[in-house]
Amino acid sequence: MVEIPGVRPTRPSELVRVQDRLSFVYVERATIGRDDSAITATDDAGVIHIPAASLGALLLGPGTRVTHQAMLLMADSGSTAVWVGERGVRYYAHGRPLGRTSRLLDAQARAVSNTRGRIAVARAMYEMRFPDEEVSACSMQQLRGREGARVRSLYRTHSARTGVEWKRRDYDPKDFTASDVINQALSAAHTCLYGVVHSVVVALGCSPGLGFVHTGHDRSFVYDIADLYKAEITVPVAFDVAEIINRERLPADDVGAMTRRAVRDAVKSGAILTRCVRDTYTLLLTGDTDAVEEADYADVIELWDDRGHNVVGGTNFSSADADLPW
Repeated sequence: MVEIPGVRPTRPSELVRVQDRLSFVYVERATIGRDDSAITATDDAGVIHIPAASLGALLLGPGTRVTHQAMLLMADSGSTAVWVGERGVRYYAHGRPLGRTSRLLDAQARAVSNTRGRIAVARAMYEMRFPDEEVSACSMQQLRGREGARVRSLYRTHSARTGVEWKRRDYDPKDFTASDVINQALSAAHTCLYGVVHSVVVALGCSPGLGFVHTGHDRSFVYDIADLYKAEITVPVAFDVAEIINRERLPADDVGAMTRRAVRDAVKSGAILTRCVRDTYTLLLTGDTDAVEEADYADVIELWDDRGHNVVGGTNFSSADADLPW
């Protein structure tokens, strides 16, 4: 038997699972390369080695250059590359995901295309965020009203805690510096969280665009999942950063970098990757969290059948003596 030329691709079972990986690494104005099984980031200060196999997402900011070998290693390792704008305030694209089965995607598509299934998932999301409230019979309008009240209260609480003046959420997506310090910090923090969640969503094989609460955007589901963690991560982090900036009278240019580092630390200490994976499974597979095993990352190729069950792929289904017309 003649083997296929080239290096054998890594099998899914050999990869580090999504929930066991680092959250994200942001790099700007550097060259991304490869050194054996590590991703390297090289700039005037030197070279940093990043283990590709344990990396969830690499956020590539302005001024970055990427070698072909680096992207090959990331694709083989199941790491997601995300191209972002200045200070991470824009999202452009991502590389190949880790997930190689459509199980979650099928469940997501079924639920989002059915009104009862969709509102059931939306209610489950609000229950995760507000566990002390009964929302099983709430309409979407009622859920949005409760969320608005909760968010306003959350901002007031952290404003009082940190002494940072809070007026309202005000930002210009086209001009990061147009808003005040706290709104800049919130924008930067949320964008970092979106990057982390996006890496998990695509790594699991879900569609970022099929949202249940949010809709009409190619990251609707990313926003849905990210909302689960804003109250405990990005909002308090943003107010903490704004308080430091104001107290120490630091330049406003420090907001983005300080916020990214703070979110990175909060994500790492809070094991958000693990929770994000399990919450996604819980929402889409009705609490079947035991299914988060290596088997879900296996290469599974089936053929759809109109009789209600799939059949195995890679099989010739014609009879040996079939009289074919060609």
